[in-house]
Amino acid sequence: MQLTILILLALAGAGASGPKVPPAKTAAFRLASKAFEPDSGIPKRHTCAGADVSPALEWSGAPEGTKSFALIVDDPDAPDPAAPKVVWVHWVLYDLPADARSLPEGVKAGRAPGGALDGLNDWKKPGWRGPCPPIGRHRYFFRLYALDTKLADLHHPTKPRLLETMKGHVLATAELVGTYAK
Repeated sequence: MQLTILILLALAGAGASGPKVPPAKTAAFRLASKAFEPDSGIPKRHTCAGADVSPALEWSGAPEGTKSFALIVDDPDAPDPAAPKVVWVHWVLYDLPADARSLPEGVKAGRAPGGALDGLNDWKKPGWRGPCPPIGRHRYFFRLYALDTKLADLHHPTKPRLLETMKGHVLATAELVGTYAK
């Protein structure tokens, strides 16, 4: 009886007025790169030890109703994977058009395809800054969000500001993880 009451209370609180929880990754929505395989090493070319250019990315399986995409790349292992203290943000990009299915290598700040807009990375700059770990092998999470809306110009938002703006608009998330050690 108590379980039934709890379930009914939970269902009553889950109405349309409640906040949407971002959906988990879906098998259909996929993010990939020709530069590296999932859970493998990111080539030096895409890091501070190389040309520091963004890797080419491709995606497929975006859900119906997608109006735009947002991309966030971060490193949860900073500064040391043995004792992480901060999630370091390498790239914030949003308002990629709904018909986009890829990003070329070397996307420059302010020149993303389809009118996409840059946010600020943790160097307080727009655009890509590649892996540059001070110690150890770090993981780099590339997360692509399919959104049910096009966002307004947020004037170089940080990752937290973009995530807050996206609340209630995330249809699906695709993820690609790469690693790098100097």
